[in-house]
Amino acid sequence: MSFFISDAMAQGVDGAAGGAGWMQFLPMIALFVIFYFLLIRPQQKRTKQHSQMVSALSKGDEVVTNGGLLGKITDVGDNFLTIEVAKGTQVKIQRSLIQSMMPKGTIKGS
Repeated sequence: MSFFISDAMAQGVDGAAGGAGWMQFLPMIALFVIFYFLLIRPQQKRTKQHSQMVSALSKGDEVVTNGGLLGKITDVGDNFLTIEVAKGTQVKIQRSLIQSMMPKGTIKGS
């Protein structure tokens, strides 16, 4: 039978083949680096900017909330802000729900 089927021989282990095992992880490492610079790092930067903006809020600032309300801050607390959205109408919201600050005079122009 050995005439049609060749005998199977074990292949020896090379030193180079054993050292190249880390090369299979290289695409995974490269993918993580790409995700870090394109997704994780920019999101951390935006989060840091938002927390700095929220901590710097003061009375008289004009802001837009996540819900889309435009108003002027009338009272500042540790966790909550009071915003005047119309003359005589005040809303109390959490600090973290402020989306952005608007330039002074935005409410008068709208």
